[in-house]
Amino acid sequence: MAAQADRPRIYDGDGDMLMQQEFADTAERIVLLPDALPSPVPDRTPRIRIMWGQHLLEDLLLGRYHTLVCAVNAHDNRRGIITQLAALLPTSQWDAPAITSYAAHFSAAGERVKVIKYDMDIVEVLAVLRPPTHEHLTIDDLSAAFRIVVEMLRHKPGRMPSASVSFLGAHANRLVDRDGNEPSFETVLRAMHEAGYVGDVYPSPAMWHTATIGLYARYPFAPALEQMRKGGY
Repeated sequence: MAAQADRPRIYDGDGDMLMQQEFADTAERIVLLPDALPSPVPDRTPRIRIMWGQHLLEDLLLGRYHTLVCAVNAHDNRRGIITQLAALLPTSQWDAPAITSYAAHFSAAGERVKVIKYDMDIVEVLAVLRPPTHEHLTIDDLSAAFRIVVEMLRHKPGRMPSASVSFLGAHANRLVDRDGNEPSFETVLRAMHEAGYVGDVYPSPAMWHTATIGLYARYPFAPALEQMRKGGY
């Protein structure tokens, strides 16, 4: 590890010292850990980038993504990010009632999870719609949906780059595991990655309050985590 005097300064003037003092005890911060040091031979393992500290709506409005993956339901989408995005895009012709009505049309057909498309001009939304018999979106639903998402991205390269929400901390589209509890972020990332998804994922705002937990910025995580689980290190 580089000595303090050798590392590049982050801020002008006394900014480094001031920021260190100001945020030493705050809970509103995150601690990022490198999963590997940079190498002249790039690791070509397909990974999901975790966009800690970034703002999804701002990035979508700036045109950094062609596709957004999120959830939708057939009852009420007034608080969902899909409605927030539709209201902010000047050329979008969608609003909460239209988004919900469109989802309800697809929900009535069949008992499987679906991925439905909303064209919002500069962004296409691939919305995960849970089966009508499911009170909540399940992790198995999410796995099946991301297999569909991956094929939709693969067959239309113009949909890349893509970003996804984490599906955690939701209300109307709550995600649950097989025990009926909200799964961990690692479980969600595993479901996405095993389906073949390697786009970007934005953590929910509540996940920024994790000052005591070391975080990785890519998935699969570094082997060190599994070694610690087994008693190593």
